[in-house]
Amino acid sequence: MKKVERINIIMRYINNRAHFTISEIMREFHISRSTAIRDIREIEAMGMPLVAEVGRDGGYFVMSNSVLPTVRFTDNEIKALFIAFMATRNQQLPYLKSRQSLAEKLLGLISENQQDDLVLLNQLLLFEGTNPNNPDLLDLSDLPHPMLETLIQLLLSDRYLSITIEEDHGIRTYPIYLLHLYREKSFWLIEGFDLHEEKKRLYPVDNLVDVQPYTAKIRLSGKKIEEKASKQDEAVNLVLELGPKAIAQFRMYHPLKYTISYTSPYQTSAVLKAFIQVRMAEELSEITDWLLFLGEDLKIKEMPEEILARLKERLLLYCPSVGDTNKTKEG
Repeated sequence: MKKVERINIIMRYINNRAHFTISEIMREFHISRSTAIRDIREIEAMGMPLVAEVGRDGGYFVMSNSVLPTVRFTDNEIKALFIAFMATRNQQLPYLKSRQSLAEKLLGLISENQQDDLVLLNQLLLFEGTNPNNPDLLDLSDLPHPMLETLIQLLLSDRYLSITIEEDHGIRTYPIYLLHLYREKSFWLIEGFDLHEEKKRLYPVDNLVDVQPYTAKIRLSGKKIEEKASKQDEAVNLVLELGPKAIAQFRMYHPLKYTISYTSPYQTSAVLKAFIQVRMAEELSEITDWLLFLGEDLKIKEMPEEILARLKERLLLYCPSVGDTNKTKEG
């Protein structure tokens, strides 16, 4: 943890307590006594009204009716916040309305000179997905899936959820323990542990019909679920050997949790080992598209039959001569 970040967290920690000691700060933040004392002195110098108590059990307390000092942004911090808004304004992110009001407040806090700088940046900087005819900071129009904010609100209270998903063969409800919620290639995905089948699965948020708290009283503990999920991570059903061209493509884009291990000192060959679980047609198409994106400079050592069959179909579509040989490259 960086020093500035640690001091900010310590300030909030002690501001919520009537009394604290150096020993508590040491234990809470895993720092030495000298570092804790030095941080406390810096916090006092920033204007936080601390009062020291003498004696064996002495410590510090914050003077009553006092608050943390007003947060002030530097010019570079203002620019960093503004550019972050610009870079993500046309991405499907939750809380877009709140981001809009936050941007308005940010503009109201800064000086006219700072506002002029931001106006100029808004005119000059263009990001992927930005409409060059309307590069407006507050034009946050690419709304995410309407269920995304509901999902986030629920998972903050309880990670045991009952989700209803629209699939190829109809609508189905799954009881899950939510492991992660992440965004990949402009799609939001739920990584959840299916509580009935006791397997880790991916569920597209775009297919989410409903989400509710999981009300069953008998359930696996979070710790037990994490253990079972980690064991599934160890299973491998996709093994690829990549040459230099495939490695270059992999660096350009790869699924979030995929990594490669280099097998040569000059990073000209590598191995990818992963576990993939495909249950829906769109997931099957995505992994097939990515494998084709890697190009010909790879060998497939192991692959699920469903993906291999789809890959052959695509290759036959683009290269009919492949079917004449009735062979495929090992991989």
